[in-house]
Amino acid sequence: MKSIQEELPFLQQVLSMIENHFGPKCEVVLHDLTKDYDNTIIDIRNGHVTNRTVGGCGSNLGLEVLRGTVENGDRFNYVTTLPEGRILRSSSIYIKDDDGKIIGSICVNFDITDTLQFESFLRQLNHFNVNEEEIFPSDVNSLLENLIELAHRQIGKDYSDMVKSDKIAFIRILDEKGAFLITKSSEKVCELLDISKFTFYNYLDISRCDKENSNNTSN
Repeated sequence: MKSIQEELPFLQQVLSMIENHFGPKCEVVLHDLTKDYDNTIIDIRNGHVTNRTVGGCGSNLGLEVLRGTVENGDRFNYVTTLPEGRILRSSSIYIKDDDGKIIGSICVNFDITDTLQFESFLRQLNHFNVNEEEIFPSDVNSLLENLIELAHRQIGKDYSDMVKSDKIAFIRILDEKGAFLITKSSEKVCELLDISKFTFYNYLDISRCDKENSNNTSN
């Protein structure tokens, strides 16, 4: 495969099969990950499930795959809870070109809120693996805000109380989540941490070196 557009008719046929097989509670999304991350969705079926449309952006998990934080991004049967409380059982696969580069993904999000009420006799149907939280933003700015809030909670301090080591850790968390693939994300972080662009890149280099040294030590 050379590009998503080249295989679009076939991929849309796959989406139609999944959509018609599972019905209106099953959202199916096709992402072209060669596009800017704020408009990767090129086809979506039953978008009412997560309130997304064509032209929307991907989730935080996609950023981690593109960043290289996660080597094999394919995930199956993980659970996500939407802000309004509905529960989804999700799976995602990533599509590579002939050179092995990730160029797209297909994601399935099935609303199992109703069936979970009958879990006593539908347990096998609704089985899932515990996995990390996935964010379904309306745009990349919302995605960045969610990732920043996640990192902030992990540090556990007000921005004004963070010392150098806290700021480096904060940047490391965001870097591993792929946040800095989002345009102007570094400016936002500089503003929050009250640091210069030079200091930001210095802290980013330190965080990456620390991680590399840690990996070498463990090996």
